[in-house]
Amino acid sequence: MKNSLYWKLSAFFFAFFFCWLVFFAFMPIWFKQILHLSGTEIGTIYSVNAIFTMMMQPCYGYISDRIGLKKTLLYFITGMVSLTGPFFIFVYGPLLTSFFSAGVVVGAIFMALVFLAGCAVVESFIEKVGRRYNFEFGRARMWGSLGAAVGIFFAGIAFNINPNIIFWFASVGSAVMFIVLMNVKLDEADVEVAKKNNISLKDVRQLFKSKDVWSFMVFILGSACVYSVFDQQFPIYYASLFPTEAEGNSAFGYLNSFQVFLEAGGMCIAPWIVNKIGAKKGLVLAATIMTFRMLGSGIVTNTYGISAIKLLHAIELSILLVAVFKYLAKNFDNRLSSVMYLVGFQLSNQVGAAILSPIVGSLYDSIGFPPTYLFLGVVVGSFTLFGLFSLRSDNKNIGNISSSAVNDNVLEQSKYN
Repeated sequence: MKNSLYWKLSAFFFAFFFCWLVFFAFMPIWFKQILHLSGTEIGTIYSVNAIFTMMMQPCYGYISDRIGLKKTLLYFITGMVSLTGPFFIFVYGPLLTSFFSAGVVVGAIFMALVFLAGCAVVESFIEKVGRRYNFEFGRARMWGSLGAAVGIFFAGIAFNINPNIIFWFASVGSAVMFIVLMNVKLDEADVEVAKKNNISLKDVRQLFKSKDVWSFMVFILGSACVYSVFDQQFPIYYASLFPTEAEGNSAFGYLNSFQVFLEAGGMCIAPWIVNKIGAKKGLVLAATIMTFRMLGSGIVTNTYGISAIKLLHAIELSILLVAVFKYLAKNFDNRLSSVMYLVGFQLSNQVGAAILSPIVGSLYDSIGFPPTYLFLGVVVGSFTLFGLFSLRSDNKNIGNISSSAVNDNVLEQSKYN
């Protein structure tokens, strides 16, 4: 609690997630109700977003590990966040309604650079600082969830007044990000050490020769990826359960804000849970909750029941994020932590999203939301069983990395455990 870096980076998390979720949570509703796009078109947008995010993530991951603890990428992302309002209102929206294909591509480039791949850069940077300066990533990420909750709450009110307001909120919030980042001062010696331990492309190639890396990526592809596709158009379905669109929009804003607020509490206790049961069991537990949530969404049709099921996302996401970082830190070279997070975790998400988003969007149009949710639940349940038997157990030794990398891991872990 006395660690000033913890508070400053937590404030950066808060501001960044406020700027992102203040508009992102309502994007499906904006697409449907304001731009009048079909489910298939919305699925196509998310698919192309995923493709461009896939292209960005390896680049961001490699650059992040090369520059270590320098704040260069965070300044770039902050500057791009400031352009959110003008971009969505004067560029993205008009292009989607007049030149759909061009709008999809331009929007995907912006979203990937700033938020979809940019979020992983922010999370990876703060996780590295947390390991070096002795604070838990989950308890810093908790403030990101609080920022998201505040953003979604105000977005739920503002959207019914004027949808453009939610995008201006993001641009204005970037000023807070910049001020906080200016005040984050890292020890110059730590920055230099991180630079001296930078990586080469040979290290990256060696990493992806490990079967454990691919087992992890396949598990993420069939679990976390599918739940992200599930969530893409959920606001549309949820709002449709109410007598009017305006009532549904407001209710979703309040529900999502409450869910993200609970997520913040989950982020606070998730490190304790994952430390207690282990990283592998944490991943499997998160995937089990995902399975239950999707199957439940396909069975329950009343607003109270579907709202209760939606709130399970707070538990699931908290455990998943903490378990992912701890699993990667335990089993792979810490010098490659950004590469593993942006490629091993985030890229796997985007590969599946690129493939599944248009397919699932088409299913929403043809058979409806509940049957599609049941199908997705079965898929995630299958991959949960795969993870149970294929992920590396916590009691196994680190393998498939060089002896020098093992020494780096041991030294790094000994400092903070």
